[in-house]
Amino acid sequence: MGKLDVAPTKSNLLELKRQLAFAEEGYDLLEQKRQILIFELMSRLKRTRDAQRAVTEGLERAFDALREARLDIGSGEVDKAALAVKMDHSVEISQQRLMGMNIPGVKVRMEPVGTRFGVGGTSANTDAAMSYFVELLPLLAELAELENAVLRLAKELRKTQRRCNALSKIFMPDYRETIDYITGSLEERERESVVILKMVRDRLAI
Repeated sequence: MGKLDVAPTKSNLLELKRQLAFAEEGYDLLEQKRQILIFELMSRLKRTRDAQRAVTEGLERAFDALREARLDIGSGEVDKAALAVKMDHSVEISQQRLMGMNIPGVKVRMEPVGTRFGVGGTSANTDAAMSYFVELLPLLAELAELENAVLRLAKELRKTQRRCNALSKIFMPDYRETIDYITGSLEERERESVVILKMVRDRLAI
């Protein structure tokens, strides 16, 4: 903390008090924002962990089916079957506003899986593998949205915390110290004026 380099005048005292009140109001708003960001971040962290778990389980199931398909018909035939499949999926990105931030929303529009392989040359595991991988698309979109939101919220929380710290540990203490100094200086000056005025009156009374 350190006293500001300003003259100890009444006008400066009033201005400093006004700025301090403004800073205190700003600090209260930032603290409210910080609490909301923490709540939103913790909520999304839990959902992110759940989404990561679901994606991991889905990938294991899909790759297990893919391994079984390769054992059934061979890797070359699986690759040929995959190249023959054409599916039209799309990703939609929207913007969500939260505490002044843009957080992307991610949605996947999927074409129904249906029957994609011929009767011969593939196996049930080939169809299962494709279905499992397609089913993962919405989960991956959700995970991408959540992870992006977590990163942005964490960044905004750090920035808000730095501003709160700057106000509470530097700006406001410096202003309070300066206000106390100016108040003391003005009171001392007023006492000196009273003493001088009394001395003048005493001399004039002689």
